[in-house]
Amino acid sequence: MTDFRKRMRNSSSDKSLIILANDLDENNVDKLESRTLMNIKTLNKYLCAIKLNFHVILPLSKESLTKINLAAHDAGLQTIADIKLNDIGNTNKITLERLWECGFDAVIVNPIMGLENLRELVKSAHKNRYGVISLVHMSHPGAKLGYRLRVRDPATSKMLLLYELFLKWSYSLHVDGVVIGATVPELIMLSSKKVRGRCEIYSPGVGTQGGDPKRTLDAGADYIIAGRTILDSNNPVSKARKLQRLTLQS
Repeated sequence: MTDFRKRMRNSSSDKSLIILANDLDENNVDKLESRTLMNIKTLNKYLCAIKLNFHVILPLSKESLTKINLAAHDAGLQTIADIKLNDIGNTNKITLERLWECGFDAVIVNPIMGLENLRELVKSAHKNRYGVISLVHMSHPGAKLGYRLRVRDPATSKMLLLYELFLKWSYSLHVDGVVIGATVPELIMLSSKKVRGRCEIYSPGVGTQGGDPKRTLDAGADYIIAGRTILDSNNPVSKARKLQRLTLQS
């Protein structure tokens, strides 16, 4: 088992399977940092990790991102950079170096970059004990238009749906996890059978986008990614606690 997978298991064991998607709509950079730090402080006991996307990564400085990552680690959380990285090898390499310098533990990538670029990215991350989570099927309504396109597997010439090819590439290259939306529990179930414990399934789209957390976990998801469902609720702490308890019962 890779180092990041072990760290995730340690941070989630007997605690929570919830990852906070800290997607804050905040134009004030100072408030963006302080609100993120406050979310870590008030919600950490109900989480196993926090995910930061372009809402936070683009506006904030390296100093601020490092501060946030340190605060998360001090609270026992892993940190994930959700940038859906997808580029040529050299660009991927430099991007990873900058993320690791800021203190991130893992990155979400898009396999559309191709098998060989993904292979090199995973190899580089694992060499330095970092994690790679591969995007297999997103949670929003329009995702089906792209991820269910029929494509030819270069290795076998067999026709597959795009998400099936992405899944195959991902577990064959020993990524740490795959992202499959909570809005497609039937695909989570099918993917769980194919993965067979070789990586974890991370599921966004619970609540606001229509995914049901219990059904998602029952289908085979290992971690639930929740953002607006928690952050936009009248009582984020209560909502996070409720989701945490649900994961502990599953």
